[in-house]
Amino acid sequence: MIYVVTSLHILVCFFIIVVVLLQSGKSGDISAAFGGQGSQTAFGPRGAASALSRATTWSAVAFMVTSITLAVYASKHTTSSGSVLQGIKSQPVKTQPAPSPAPANPPAQKK
Repeated sequence: MIYVVTSLHILVCFFIIVVVLLQSGKSGDISAAFGGQGSQTAFGPRGAASALSRATTWSAVAFMVTSITLAVYASKHTTSSGSVLQGIKSQPVKTQPAPSPAPANPPAQKK
């Protein structure tokens, strides 16, 4: 069952990316940036906006549902309830060597 939900989640992710990239922005779509003039001829002037906005809404809902489903599944099927680092052995702490003591007789200065 988890494989089906994961596969569906991946498909919804790709679908929402495509749908969002197909939508035109408020100031112009991506084809206008590269010199394209008639980018909305396939769906008409407003037909694409309503169809793509509905597709975006439903794919966002599907994305949220699959995300929550995967999160609930992951929280119920953990191997341990403790820390992630619980089974790791601790390494000994490395200390710096003690500094050597200062000489008792400072060297004589030349005059």
